[in-house]
Amino acid sequence: MSFYSTRGGACVTASQAILWGLARDGGLYVPSMFPLLSQDRIFGFCDLSYQTIARRVLQEFLEDYSKAEIAQAVEAAYSPGNFDDPAIVPLRQLDDRLHVMELFHGPTLAFKDVALKLLPYLVKMAARKNEETREISIMVATSGDTGKAALEGFRDVEGTSCTVFYPHEGVSDMQLRQMVTTEGSNTHVIGVKGNFDDAQTGVKRLFSSPEFHDKMNKMGKLPSSANSINFGRLAPQVVYYFSCYAQLVCHGKLRMGQPLNFVVPTGNFGDILAGYYAKRMGLPIGKLICASNRNNVLSDFFTHGVYYTHRTFFKTMSPSMDILISSNLERLLYESADRDSSVVSAWMESLRKSGSFSIGAQRLSKLQQSFAAGFADDTMTAEEIRRVYGHSGYLMDPHTAVASHVQKEYHLQTGDYSQTVILATASPYKFARDVLSALRGGEAVEGLDAFACVQKLEDITGVPIPKQIAALRSMPVRHQTICEVDGMQEAILNELQ
Repeated sequence: MSFYSTRGGACVTASQAILWGLARDGGLYVPSMFPLLSQDRIFGFCDLSYQTIARRVLQEFLEDYSKAEIAQAVEAAYSPGNFDDPAIVPLRQLDDRLHVMELFHGPTLAFKDVALKLLPYLVKMAARKNEETREISIMVATSGDTGKAALEGFRDVEGTSCTVFYPHEGVSDMQLRQMVTTEGSNTHVIGVKGNFDDAQTGVKRLFSSPEFHDKMNKMGKLPSSANSINFGRLAPQVVYYFSCYAQLVCHGKLRMGQPLNFVVPTGNFGDILAGYYAKRMGLPIGKLICASNRNNVLSDFFTHGVYYTHRTFFKTMSPSMDILISSNLERLLYESADRDSSVVSAWMESLRKSGSFSIGAQRLSKLQQSFAAGFADDTMTAEEIRRVYGHSGYLMDPHTAVASHVQKEYHLQTGDYSQTVILATASPYKFARDVLSALRGGEAVEGLDAFACVQKLEDITGVPIPKQIAALRSMPVRHQTICEVDGMQEAILNELQ
């Protein structure tokens, strides 16, 4: 299978798309077609392990990887020591029609682990396939969770390095602590004096800069990405939609072929786009419900068909969604434009110049057949954490609570009684201060540091503190570099020397 750039001018193999991350024209790599899985094949997933489902789904896209290579990568990524639940992405039932798919059982307690434990193996194989001898220099912009997951995935992987740019003062206490304590001789963490959009735009600018590529080449390094702009990040996320559906069918909660709704908290649009890809592959998905926080650029887009970024940027209690420029939306736009890269390029140029673009009523109507959207501000999010815990005893992090609130509102507005799955994207202990405050009020966290909040949250709820969080207290800070937005190139070159 070939891969094209959303902006035209590229035709590459799967391994090349994964190795290079972002097309030189600034576009994102997309598959030349969507492989179709029959309902019989999907039903056959019911008795299979997560690893086996992953192999079968990934083989549909990664055609220049052998079955043995994919099997090797999958088994290494999803070995028992990497995830604390054998299901990898277990389901929890909240009521007769509502379930939660927990994506946070990996080493960094966030959904990014599911893809980023696999990506390093795919990248190393891609380098060999394309006779690449330079060091693969991974560059990542993170809104909080991708950074640590990428650092852990590539830590001490021979022939690679991993540099993470995060928004200085724009991530949670625990997200920051996880990143700056990362070990490994090939890991680098750089704070950017700006928000996530500034960091993400800066990384994209580096990828498209001939000067930067020349300097990196002279250092014997090839820039690549572990953000969800890399198809190697996106493809593994498609897998858990199939796994989830198969689990529900296997447990008698769903009939084969019955539509299933998914509610996805999203900022950069990668996680929900993976669901759209699964739907295009034949998975019986009803609605993909896009859940935004107060930075509700995506929910406005799916309501009005206009993407508009000239708006106030808010720092919220769900920082991984504090994003106004959602990179992966470009892949959906490519499909909405009937794969006309000139239309996508025009929209992206309009976004660059004026901060907005409009797709028109007809295209919007077509998208609304698959997507619904809503948002929750911090007050709504805190109330939802409190409501769900009081009702079912289930403890949600703020991002998952945003999705839960949006699901509740969608149900009330539409009367859609379809079986529904909320994607739980992070452990509540990564955001212990805000979760504790939501449960007991702001006075409950006054004077407490991050670790005291963690302990108090366990005392109140009885939900055990994850070992990954407990270990952070004694780990030394190893990364302290901070740079201006226009100093990102200099900062990474200095780190990599």
